[in-house]
Amino acid sequence: MCGIVGLFLKDKSLEPQLGAMLSEMLVSLSDRGPDSAGIAIYGAPSKNEAKITIQSAKPARDFRDLDTELAKAIGAPVSIAVKSTHAVVRTTPAKIDEAREAIQALRPDIRIMGAGDVVEIYKEVGLPEAVVDRFDVRKMTGTHGIGHTRMATESAVTTMGAHPFSTGADQCLVHNGSLSNHNNVRRELIREGMKFETENDTEVAAAYLSSQMAHGKNLGEALEGTLSDLDGFFTFVVGTKNGFGVVRDPIACKPAVMAETDQYVAFGSEYRALTKLPGIDNARVWEPEPATVYFWEH
Repeated sequence: MCGIVGLFLKDKSLEPQLGAMLSEMLVSLSDRGPDSAGIAIYGAPSKNEAKITIQSAKPARDFRDLDTELAKAIGAPVSIAVKSTHAVVRTTPAKIDEAREAIQALRPDIRIMGAGDVVEIYKEVGLPEAVVDRFDVRKMTGTHGIGHTRMATESAVTTMGAHPFSTGADQCLVHNGSLSNHNNVRRELIREGMKFETENDTEVAAAYLSSQMAHGKNLGEALEGTLSDLDGFFTFVVGTKNGFGVVRDPIACKPAVMAETDQYVAFGSEYRALTKLPGIDNARVWEPEPATVYFWEH
């Protein structure tokens, strides 16, 4: 049993409140997953900047002077904003892949949470309230975001085992359920060149979607593919640079509810996650259908 949430804003006036709204949604589901929690926030794009969210168990050691060393290694300006055990590395978009490789060479103990033009991902062991407070998520602005609180069932309780999982630029996924064929899918994706950090089945689902989109499919088409290629019980909520998507397996035994107004589209594992959203009393509220893809794009 895990809790997942998602919020896609249509009304730009709500963007300064995205972090606060999404945090409230996730905290309300704390009893669905006491082991770890995480949130991905999609902020405003910048033409001259891309970013990498990194994590370290020893941030004082690993983040010290990293900006200077990294800038020298890639030959481009670098800035780093530290938030507790995480930091956001900013550099020019053309250098983002080189920067990822250099970070791993300079600081082998650092882990990459995600990268892209707009996404920032924060996740740690602990309850949602503690994770939200630790990374000051309530003050974050953005266009859309997803979150997860985890009750571990098939892999270790670690920072890397927490959701969201990101396996492509500005792509991430949260999951409630369990996949039965993830080892076979993992082997197929490894043959394609995908790399994995954990044994978690959710990372396989994220990598599957990244692979499908790398082959030219849009988010909706990639989500359709999960219904034939992934076995098990699952509800996925997915974020991309411009989009937000939801799909449930054909049996749909994992709880889910959605709401839509002129201002937003929202997802929660339970309705209580949505009760404090503005205008919820007048929203169209429904349970997403089994084996049906829902997605929105800006």
